[in-house]
Amino acid sequence: MNKNKQILKHCPNFYKIVNFEFFEEDELSKKLLSVYEDYVFNVDLTNKNAVMKVEQLDLVLNKYIDDYFFRKELREEMKKIRIRKDEDILVAIVNWIIKVFDNYEVGFTRNIYFSRWL
Repeated sequence: MNKNKQILKHCPNFYKIVNFEFFEEDELSKKLLSVYEDYVFNVDLTNKNAVMKVEQLDLVLNKYIDDYFFRKELREEMKKIRIRKDEDILVAIVNWIIKVFDNYEVGFTRNIYFSRWL
């Protein structure tokens, strides 16, 4: 089977993420989509941990598209990212994004949001 088809099997939200329309001045979304595409197509499909990380990244960026509060949170947290010289930049960014998502999920389940009808 073609490697791209195998990768897309693990990324059910790929086309939704890649075709996400964002504002032209939204540099973070542009960079996140670039990181997503680079990471997804450079993953080693024989490594189970790498495949799990691709699936997580797919889930996280789908949440980024769908959830305004998470998008806002990720924008704030991406300003705090620090990468050591000996780290692979792409892997470090992906790990940071997943870490922000995990922290958001823990905090979001503790918060109750009331919508206000006018």
